[in-house]
Amino acid sequence: MDKRPLDVVVMSDLHLGTYGCHATEIVNYLKSIQPQILVLNGDIIDIWQFNKRYFPVAHMQVIKEIMNMLSNGTRVIYITGNHDESLRRYSDMQMGNFQLTDKVVMEINGKMTWIFHGDVFDATTKGSAKLLAKLGGHGYDLLILINSFINWCLKAMGKEKMSFSKKVKNSVKKAVSWIGDFEQTAAELAIEKKYDYVICGHIHQPQKREVVTDEGSVVYLNSGDWIENLTALEYKHNEWTIFQYNEKDFVKAKAPVVTMDKKLPKLNVVTDEVALFIHSLALQS
Repeated sequence: MDKRPLDVVVMSDLHLGTYGCHATEIVNYLKSIQPQILVLNGDIIDIWQFNKRYFPVAHMQVIKEIMNMLSNGTRVIYITGNHDESLRRYSDMQMGNFQLTDKVVMEINGKMTWIFHGDVFDATTKGSAKLLAKLGGHGYDLLILINSFINWCLKAMGKEKMSFSKKVKNSVKKAVSWIGDFEQTAAELAIEKKYDYVICGHIHQPQKREVVTDEGSVVYLNSGDWIENLTALEYKHNEWTIFQYNEKDFVKAKAPVVTMDKKLPKLNVVTDEVALFIHSLALQS
């Protein structure tokens, strides 16, 4: 598969290190694109749920593909989210093509685009409610595991997959109302700041729509997630579009998953190999 050249790609809510993460699909997607800028909009590594006993090779391959992009000239901007909030103490750090920050504003062809994760509007990720959110995250992980098993059975029977978590979200009026409030809050603040676009993640709900108020208008976008929806935002030809992963499009170009022995290899530090030849060091008096 030829890599698709893109100006900007925004991905969020990969949740690497959790059972629900579709790491193989993420690798397939990353291998298929060649963006000038890659924005990782929060909850990339799920530090809330992180367990050193569960971080499969496919999850490491995602990091490897991002590193490959960096080395090939792609600028990578990592915006922190609530599940990787411990990285916020290092915000505004930059190393070469890599930048770690809490938000970013881009001017793209004269249009101002404001990008941040979105948990700042979510009271359930703060204070004492944060503990409940973390416990809820473990329950969500269990639901994803059960869902994966049922989908395996459905696939074996030749039937369509289904998402329990999406059905639960869409059937609970309170959840639907909260998503609407979240989008409206982000949009109204962006209008106040005179931005043309506002991009969030966090709520796992891919979206592109224009919000109009008495103060003006803005295009609200959400990059979705790689747990349920498998979506990203792509900017090319002066337009933002939602990319929806389709397994059928990647059958021929499916990325192989590297296998790894669970046992640590025996450490051997004795070697005859010379790694560096240094001739230019000279002592200066």
